[in-house]
Parts: sequence; C-alpha cells; structure tokens
Amino acid sequence: MQVIKTAHELSQALAQQNAIAFVPTMGNLHAGHIQLVELAKTKNACVVVSIFVNPLQFGANEDLSKYPRTLEADLEKLKAAGADVVFTPSEQEMYPDFDASSNNTHQSITINLPSVANELCGAARPGHFSGMATVVLKLFNLVFFNGAKTRVAIFGKKDFQQLFIIRDMVKQLNLPIEIIAGDTKREADGLAMSSRNGYLSPAQKLEAPRLYRALGLLVDAVKQGRTDFAALETQTTQFLTQLGWVVDYISIRSAETLLPATNADLKLVVLGAARQGTTRLIDNIEFTLKPN
Repeated sequence: MQVIKTAHELSQALAQQNAIAFVPTMGNLHAGHIQLVELAKTKNACVVVSIFVNPLQFGANEDLSKYPRTLEADLEKLKAAGADVVFTPSEQEMYPDFDASSNNTHQSITINLPSVANELCGAARPGHFSGMATVVLKLFNLVFFNGAKTRVAIFGKKDFQQLFIIRDMVKQLNLPIEIIAGDTKREADGLAMSSRNGYLSPAQKLEAPRLYRALGLLVDAVKQGRTDFAALETQTTQFLTQLGWVVDYISIRSAETLLPATNADLKLVVLGAARQGTTRLIDNIEFTLKPN
C-alpha cells in the first residue's frame, strides 16, 4: 500500500492505472468506511482512499481543530482492507492559497449548488455542502484524470443528502465517473456507524439507536397508508423531544428529487438529524411504496 501526500506523486502513482475505484474520507475510520473500501475492491480496479479533513466544509461555529485525526490507526485499517493507494494531502496541497494562521482556504471559486443543499443538514450548516462538493471535485480531478478509463467513486448512504448532491454534480457537470452507494453499516442495536459516535457518553450511546427506530416507525406508518406527512414529521419530532433529543429535522422526501414527498411519490426516504447532548446524529431509511 502506497501512502502519498502530494498531487504530483499521486499522478505518477496512478498514471498507468486503467481502472480506479475511489473512496474519499475525512479519516477517523470505522467499519462503515472499511465496508466502502471492500466494495471498491470488488470493482477489479486500483483502490484509492483519501484522508483529508476539509476546512472548507466547517462553519464558523464548528471546531475544525477538534475533529478526530487518527492517521496511523486509519492506515493500519486500510492496509488490512487491501487499499492500494492512500492519499493524505495537506491543506496547502488541496488549497494553494491556504492560510494556516487562520485556517482560511481562500478558495474563492466554489461549487454553486441548488436550493436543496440549503435544506435538511444544509439549513443547520450553511455552506457545508458547497465546501464538500468543491473538495470532492478537486479530489476527482486529482485521482481520476490521469488516463484511467474506468472511474468509480464510492460514498455511503448514511449521508444521503451528500450522496444526492454528488450524484447531481456528476450528472450536471458531465463528469465521466460512476457513483456507487454503499449501504449504511450499523451496530447490532441499529445505530448507524459514524465518527461522531465516539463523542457519545455511555448513556447517550444507549439512547442513540432510538433515532433509527423512530424513523422506522414513521416508515411503517407511511407503508400502512398514512399520507399526512407533515403531521407524521411533527409527531416523530415531538416523540424524540420528549425523550430529551434536540431535533434539527425529521423529513419525508422523494428519494429521486429530495423534494418534500407528495402522494404521487413511490420511492421515498425519511431523514432525521437530532442531538444527544452536543453530538449531532443523522440517519435515514429508503423505502418504496407499491403503486395503487
């Protein structure tokens, strides 16, 4: 496994690769990330994983310095999983005008996203998805455009809104890249694996799976014929709030457009974001209704 820090070295390492499967991450890897690497391994391609904590997607009220950085442990996991190349660029490598004294990227050219990026998680984190999309496009440029004819990028379904935006960006910018979605990896109690779970206290970790269970009850209600989506969202929010959660949103959306669901939609997704203490957890469940 090669560990590469610069774009020039990466270009040299990938110059002869005809097929590349790429898994972008921000590190602090868990079994969910490794599952994506294992999915990449099935594509008969050179498996590239990036580890980069992207300052452009952190807001003014989010502490970039506290994001967990566990590079040595991450590299051990990636080596065991069979990754071929790990790209660990510095901020200066990804952002040529980066100012380390202020953590300012000085990235004046960014991806302009549709209004759906300002809803759901985007409402609580202004500018987050633009920063995410900008760095993903940068990584795509560095990883893929060295002559490879087969280009696959793999993202997890847990971050459903992120996955939707990336797919839309690839489509609208005519990028010759196939986006593959990896299923959400869960703990035995149903909690979606996330780097954020490490911030939970033992009591909070026992309570955390309730978000997934609450979304599941909402899905059951829709499958049983309820179409009062706004009322269902409110009821689920009130249920979690009474149990001590601070709810950002509970939303029933079209899985195809990410717009609020209507009675005509058959492919749906319920999404939720809520806090246990200071830890913000997200989850979602996709499902399909039978046509009448």
